[in-house]
Amino acid sequence: MRLGALLTPADVSKPHHLVEEAKAIEAAGFDSLWSAHAMGRGFMMHDPLTALAAAAAVTSRVELGTAILQLPIYHPTDIALKVLTLRQIAGDRVLLGVGAGSTESDYVIHEADFKNRFSDFDASLTKLRQTLSTGTAGGGNIAVPPNLQGGPPIFFGTWGRNVARAATEFDGWIASGMHRSPEECAEALAGYREAGGGRAVVSTILVTAETDLSALKDRLQGYQHAGFDDAVVMIYPGGPTFEQVRSLV
Repeated sequence: MRLGALLTPADVSKPHHLVEEAKAIEAAGFDSLWSAHAMGRGFMMHDPLTALAAAAAVTSRVELGTAILQLPIYHPTDIALKVLTLRQIAGDRVLLGVGAGSTESDYVIHEADFKNRFSDFDASLTKLRQTLSTGTAGGGNIAVPPNLQGGPPIFFGTWGRNVARAATEFDGWIASGMHRSPEECAEALAGYREAGGGRAVVSTILVTAETDLSALKDRLQGYQHAGFDDAVVMIYPGGPTFEQVRSLV
C-alpha cells in the first residue's frame, strides 16, 4: 500500500510553511502529497490548487492530489484552467479528487447552493471534463495543448450509493478516514471492488501528538489488508515526525 500525506492548515507565523512541509514529505519517502479543501470553519485552510502548485515547484517525485476539491463551489472553467496550469508545472504527477462536500459552511462563504450541491456537482463535472478534453468552455475554447488534453485522472470522493458510481464513472475512489471507521471503509471498499472499481484511497487519517504509533500502524495495516491502494495521513505539528509515520508502512 502506498502512503501519502496531506498538507496541514496554513501557519501564518511561518510564510514558507507549505513549501517546507512539501519538501519534508517528499524527503521522508512518502509516495504522494495531497491538499484538502475546507473553509469557514474557524481556521484558514489553503486553496488546494494553489498549494499544490507551490508544492509542485519544490518537489520532483511525489504524486500531487486534491482530497477533495468541492467542485460545485467554483466555475468549472476556472478549475480547468488551474488544473491544466498545475499539470504544466508538475506533469503527470497530478491527480484531481473531486466531490460535492458535506459541510454547509464551505458553501455559505461562497454564497453557493448547498441543498442542490449534488445536481450542481454533476453539471460542473460534465463541463469540466469537456473543457479538459476539448478546450470547449461556454461559447468559446481555451485551446488546450495536445499534451494536456484529457486532463489528469479524476477520483470521486464520496460515500454510500455513490461508491458504485466511483467504480464505473471515475478513475478511482477516495474514502474519508476521518469520518468513517476502518471497518466501515473496508465494507465500502468491498462494494467498490464488486462494482469493478480500480484504485482506492482512504484519506484524512489524522495524526496528532496524542496518536499512538503502534495503534496507527495497526490501523494502516488494516486498511492495507482490506485492499486499499493508498492511505493518506495528516500529521499535525507536535505529532510524530514524517519519518516515523512513513516507517509504519
